[in-house]
Amino acid sequence: MNKTLRISFSLKNTYRVNGILFALKQIPLLRRLLPATLYQVKGLKVFANILSLLWEIVSAFLGKFLYFITMVCGIGILYKELPENTVFLHILLILTVIGSFAKTHLFNPTKDKYYAMILMRMDAQEYTLVNYFYFMLKVVVGFLPFTILFGTDRGVPLWFCLLLPLGIAGMKLFAAAATLWDYEKRGFGYNENKLSKYVWGCIALLLAAAYAPPAFGFVLPSVVSMGIFLVCIPLGMASITRLTAFRDYYAINKELLAGLTDQMDSTAQTKLIKQANEKKISADTSITSRRKGFEYLNELFIKRHKKILWNSTKKISYVCAFLVAAALAGVYLLPEARSVINGIVMTWLPYFVFIMYLINRGTNFTQALFMNCDHSLLTYSFYKRPDFILRLFQIRLREIMKINAVPALVIGIGLALILLATGGTDNPLNYVVLIVSILCMSLFFSIHYLTIYYLLQPYNAGTEVKSGTYQIVLSVTYVVCFALMQVRMPIMIFGVMTIVFCVLYSIAASILVYRFAPKTFRLRT
Repeated sequence: MNKTLRISFSLKNTYRVNGILFALKQIPLLRRLLPATLYQVKGLKVFANILSLLWEIVSAFLGKFLYFITMVCGIGILYKELPENTVFLHILLILTVIGSFAKTHLFNPTKDKYYAMILMRMDAQEYTLVNYFYFMLKVVVGFLPFTILFGTDRGVPLWFCLLLPLGIAGMKLFAAAATLWDYEKRGFGYNENKLSKYVWGCIALLLAAAYAPPAFGFVLPSVVSMGIFLVCIPLGMASITRLTAFRDYYAINKELLAGLTDQMDSTAQTKLIKQANEKKISADTSITSRRKGFEYLNELFIKRHKKILWNSTKKISYVCAFLVAAALAGVYLLPEARSVINGIVMTWLPYFVFIMYLINRGTNFTQALFMNCDHSLLTYSFYKRPDFILRLFQIRLREIMKINAVPALVIGIGLALILLATGGTDNPLNYVVLIVSILCMSLFFSIHYLTIYYLLQPYNAGTEVKSGTYQIVLSVTYVVCFALMQVRMPIMIFGVMTIVFCVLYSIAASILVYRFAPKTFRLRT
């Protein structure tokens, strides 16, 4: 068992270290300094190993911290009329149910499993169980400091905060055992990376159950939530027997990893990605355009790829409209909460930067552009002329702005209506600034993702991200957006700042694309 754990660590660490070294090589400032024999330099490998070890430690805690500060406590503070401990336990319980099935680790097809069980022929049962129980240990250790920190702060007894991680782990163990039982009955595996529409429907209902009832004053009593968590501890212990007795881990993992058998073959992988995309592309030969030049190319692209580009935007817009309607209904049914909600809308505008970051479709848009258009056209020299690049950049920016503007408009108008329904504001200009600033946030992310696509072009032939600089920019974007969640500022001040920043960023992006994109907008190997 110790040997299996050691080998699994070595596998993960090897491709993680190689990934770090490759990312360093992609950073322009370091590219010239690093030697061609990068992977043979002992000092750099030691440095990469240290980073890999630090990430293994940090990953056990960082995700849990963000989870509590946003999903549990961040949203929980909106329900000020209810006891904090009851709201905390209500939300945490339902989110734990979701996580037990949506993030099992046991049914997550990963590269290390492919290398170990398919290529190296390691014992599937031993490898799966060793790594799964290590994952569960990280769950318990990772949750413990935050259940104590956030739980006690909200009035949950310390003794229960100490047991909460065991209850969370127990629920995950029980869900894994139930899924194995289902596999034996039905004969096909559960893949947490390919959830069915029914599972997504259940997740949506559970999310609604977590956040909607507290808005109307209804939550599970703390005794009930605590009782369910405590019952999950012995259930989890009993499930361990079921997990260790299961004998078909190789069969279930082989089925899960079937999509990774071409992992080492970039040509085959590219073919699979193209086939998946082609199913979503319209084959209607009657699609045409009366426009000229790049406008003609762009219009054909948008019409043929309408399903890829617009379907998710429509779904997001419907969800946003539903949430706005639910909030307005809540304001009508709970008039005593109007002043609190009014204060939130008036000062929480920076919070919506993170929301707009989450719902923007910039990455999907640029990936579709590359795979179904630029991948081929970048082989022609005329396509990289500065004036042509800038012209096509402007055309594409207009299209991505349309895609991102629909949910932004729903959110902006929705917030204005909520502000009006909760008592309004002394300055009518706040309504205009609120709507325009949300649209400007959408505009910023549209420009931002298209700009870094042109300046860094991160994709290889298989649409894998192969640019370390691109990943650093994405990480910095996430950190800044997350930090803005903690800022409280009046609508007028933050809204005007947002509008001015977007205008300046638009000008700067156009200049950068014109000057540098002819050199950076290229195919990666």
